[in-house]
Amino acid sequence: MAYETILFETTGSVAVITINRPKAMNALSPVVIGEIDQAIAAVKADDAIGAVILTGAGDKAFVAGADIAAMSKMNPLEGRAFSRAGQEVLFNMEQLPKPIIAAVNGFALGGGCEIAMACDFIYAAENAKFGQPEINLGIIPGFGGTQRLSRLVGKNWAKELCLTGALISAEEAKAIGLVNRVFPAGELMDAAMKTAKGMAAKGKVSTRAIKELINSGYDMPLERAIPMESECFATCFASPDQAEGMGAFLEKRKAEFKGGLDK
Repeated sequence: MAYETILFETTGSVAVITINRPKAMNALSPVVIGEIDQAIAAVKADDAIGAVILTGAGDKAFVAGADIAAMSKMNPLEGRAFSRAGQEVLFNMEQLPKPIIAAVNGFALGGGCEIAMACDFIYAAENAKFGQPEINLGIIPGFGGTQRLSRLVGKNWAKELCLTGALISAEEAKAIGLVNRVFPAGELMDAAMKTAKGMAAKGKVSTRAIKELINSGYDMPLERAIPMESECFATCFASPDQAEGMGAFLEKRKAEFKGGLDK
């Protein structure tokens, strides 16, 4: 499929989605949001893809925010529609049964920070900057930023970042739990690809179960979440990957997982 604002490439079992508007600092317009959603749907439908890397074109920005020129002309109804569209795409990313790494190669501000938080974890270049500066525009985060940020870093940090509009470095973001790992800029994509290939080689049923369980059980009382784990644990035994994984361990060889999400 041809895209206007993103690049979609595959390297073996890993899909790389690159937001490709470097002259606009990869800002999120309604078109970009729609094309990301189409790419996520394509990943979901392709059994050969086991993991995704999401990044931005160029070396200055992952996504510097939503397209302010487009937003400046919106009325309240259009603003709500834009917010809901962005939220839906981010939910689709979270619900994708395959892991997504955000490879943040520069500014991840506003919608950029929000879309990174909807990935399963974040790898960042040393020059990356994170923030929710919407308050400086007289608005608030609209793609889930007030909610995902507080769940990732706690209420106090979320309030400081959203209420001040301040930017933080990659190392600061790592210190508060927003970012998993920080790399020199030239090593970021290689590191993300190495991790993505490793995840893509795992069993698909168990990968999906882990992602679903952590996402859905995080806000549940423990006594309600634990039984869900038992059910998913049992489901794994219906996959040929369980026999392969345990057989390989007992035979002291590397497992070759070939099962699909339907078995």
